[in-house]
Amino acid sequence: MKYSMKFALLALVSPLAIDTAVVGMLPQQFAAFAYSQDEHGDGHAEEEGEKHGEEEIIKMSDQELRDAGVVTARVAPRTLAETVSAPGEVTVNQYATIQVTPRIEAQVIARHARMGDVVKKGQPLVTMSSVETARAQADLILTEQEWQRVQKLGRDVVSEQRFLEAKVAAQQAKAKVLAYGMSEAQVKTLQANEVSAATGEFDLLANQDGTIIHDTFVVGQIIAPGNLLFEVSDESRIWVEAQLSPEEAALVEQGSQAWVTKNGISMTGTVVQVHHRVDETTRTLSVRIEVNNQEDNLHPGQFADVAIQTGETERVVAVPNNAIVLLEGQQVVFKREGDELHPMPLDLGISKGGWTEVKAGLFGGDVIVVENAFLIKSLILKSKMGEGHGH
Repeated sequence: MKYSMKFALLALVSPLAIDTAVVGMLPQQFAAFAYSQDEHGDGHAEEEGEKHGEEEIIKMSDQELRDAGVVTARVAPRTLAETVSAPGEVTVNQYATIQVTPRIEAQVIARHARMGDVVKKGQPLVTMSSVETARAQADLILTEQEWQRVQKLGRDVVSEQRFLEAKVAAQQAKAKVLAYGMSEAQVKTLQANEVSAATGEFDLLANQDGTIIHDTFVVGQIIAPGNLLFEVSDESRIWVEAQLSPEEAALVEQGSQAWVTKNGISMTGTVVQVHHRVDETTRTLSVRIEVNNQEDNLHPGQFADVAIQTGETERVVAVPNNAIVLLEGQQVVFKREGDELHPMPLDLGISKGGWTEVKAGLFGGDVIVVENAFLIKSLILKSKMGEGHGH
């Protein structure tokens, strides 16, 4: 039964039919009384009242809640943050992003990763080949072999000049192939081989963990030095650029807490930089927020709503915004008592930083659903639909 129907029917009841305990009730207490009445307004229809109450209750054990991903928490007073709101754009964290480019002109022989792949540091991304690299590899092998022979003979047999020349030549050959893009491990393997191993091929590796967010080449393509092959970004720590007026930006400090909302999901972030140059077109200042994006909710290029803390309010009873759902025209949370979950209509106040003040309907210490409340709502609506079809 819809709450609006219950309240309307209650208004039609004779004043004499209303329990005298109603007198002096607070608004939230009166609402609870109205909620408990049956559809005929007959407070004595105990059996029918219990039936309607059951329609609003979902029973779930602790294990069932965990299995369903439903999280509960105790309501407590908290300080809500004074905030400024602004639109924001998700960008890559440039301090956690690398570009993979060749250092010499080379041909792409094989691709080992593609856009969207999650890669680990040291993982081969692409195999390249060049004539210059083949020469450098051959020189590395020959000079290493000469250096090993000279070392075995020792300074007592060879001249000091030959000893130093062999050592320097081997070091220079190694530095050259490293400069061309080969790794220390690749060089070590090549030094132990014969000259026939100098094919000119080498792998470019990922220098950090992350996700490949850019690649535009094809196998067989000749790539000039410095041309971008891959861009790898650690999207677990992503940036959101919020545009504020200079007056609002002056209220924001580095280290301030911020909240980024996208598709109904609110994420906490930290202000890491406040720009000092006003955009000539928009006349705004950019505030950079770093967000923990472990759940992969944000991607570069998306737009989001941003709220940045500038101060604090007095302590009030508040609930997370994710706990509040609209059920049959009323904003409610689901209160837990034992194994029972039932909706509690709320009188709400201000909303800041992902939390909303509760003026009436809850008290400190009450246990409510704070995550996956929509699942409980769907179970209640499904139960009501089943009851309706049965009449």
